[in-house]
Amino acid sequence: MGELRLLSPQGMLGYGYPEESLRRGLEARPHMIGVDSGSTDAGPYRLGSGKPTVPREAVKRDLSLMLEGALELGIPLLVGSAGGAGAREHVEWVLDILDEVVLERGKRLSLAVIWSDVDKNWLLEKLGEGEVKPLGPVEPLKSEDVLKARRIVAVMGVAPYIEALWGGAQVVIAGRSNDPAIFASFALWKGFSPGLAFHLGKILECGAMASVPGSASDSMLGILKEDRFLVEPLNPARRCTEVSVAAHTLYEKSDPFRIPGPEGVLNLEMVSFRQVGERRVEVRGSAFEPARECWIKLEGACQEAYRSIFIAGIRDPVMISRVEEWQGATRRALEEYFGCGGWRVLFHVYGKDGVMGSLEPVKETSSHELGLVFEAVAPTQEEAQAICSFARSFLMHYHYRGRKATAGNLAFLYSPSDIPMGPVYSFSVHHLVKVEDPLEPFRVEFMEVG
Repeated sequence: MGELRLLSPQGMLGYGYPEESLRRGLEARPHMIGVDSGSTDAGPYRLGSGKPTVPREAVKRDLSLMLEGALELGIPLLVGSAGGAGAREHVEWVLDILDEVVLERGKRLSLAVIWSDVDKNWLLEKLGEGEVKPLGPVEPLKSEDVLKARRIVAVMGVAPYIEALWGGAQVVIAGRSNDPAIFASFALWKGFSPGLAFHLGKILECGAMASVPGSASDSMLGILKEDRFLVEPLNPARRCTEVSVAAHTLYEKSDPFRIPGPEGVLNLEMVSFRQVGERRVEVRGSAFEPARECWIKLEGACQEAYRSIFIAGIRDPVMISRVEEWQGATRRALEEYFGCGGWRVLFHVYGKDGVMGSLEPVKETSSHELGLVFEAVAPTQEEAQAICSFARSFLMHYHYRGRKATAGNLAFLYSPSDIPMGPVYSFSVHHLVKVEDPLEPFRVEFMEVG
């Protein structure tokens, strides 16, 4: 095959996209449709809670249009990191939506489901054999970290997708996935260059983000050839430029030249970007270095506590100048009343250092108003609510230096002001596990739907 066309309708299933963009993509006669459906960008909550990232109706709308196009053209549809975190609950949630769509349309199709949930006993054995190591600045994995995790998933590369494609699946619903694998797997299955396949997959997984203006809620077409690939947004209001495609290549990466994955390293030291017409960019020189050992990323989340918050505005210039004073006074009052153990509070002061915290280089506050998000974290929701309530009432009437009025200090955005946020999760597993077979942690299941 001299040319392979890959269609990415959007950067995240459920984010929406113009139907007209999808139609243009289908008119280009793509050989596959792929869509990412998950991320850890928003932290461990989705994995820990088992809840999806986007609303059901949004996923149904986006998925149904893609499915209709894929069946019409007789091409595969691949969905990765289903439901947000790719655990069993998330995958089953997407499968339920798919089943509903298929039944409503009176269709029948062959489906492959790739489960990425990790068996804790298997992982404990790997841990005992010394075949688990930290990923990033985290502590070595301990058995108690494994046992307390609500859910643990392995992040699959291309191998499970290729297994599903060899099995004749028209639709693949996969658990947690390395984002480029959704597209790279199909290209590798068709015999194309790994370097180009992984690089193109890296760009396509975010929809039209690599265009100007960029958006994850729009479509992108990738055209893969023997020695290069081209990318073009499918909305005439957008265009790819050399800068936009190069910039997105660096998206979420700490090294501009070497991007690691389960199969090896994407080497971009010799890559080039060239404008082809007004809206297309051609990419050459992407290389791939296969790994000598296969290490698979693991993600596990555990519940740590419960959270309550209140949101308030501060307009008094004297109070704005006394931020450190009233924060310290509130903490001392909380410690005196609740003791010093088992809970913590955070002051997110927007207009001062709410985004960067202690790393904020601008130390002097020049804003005429501040936004305060106060956060209480405690072992139970009731305790978190009690701490939040106490801090709110204390701070509302706190007599800071220079205060003349006796009215309240805070303007509350909501009533009731104290909002229970539910469980707090953390990543208890963020490590790599060594496997002999890249399919080892995963299970590919074939079935008929409709």
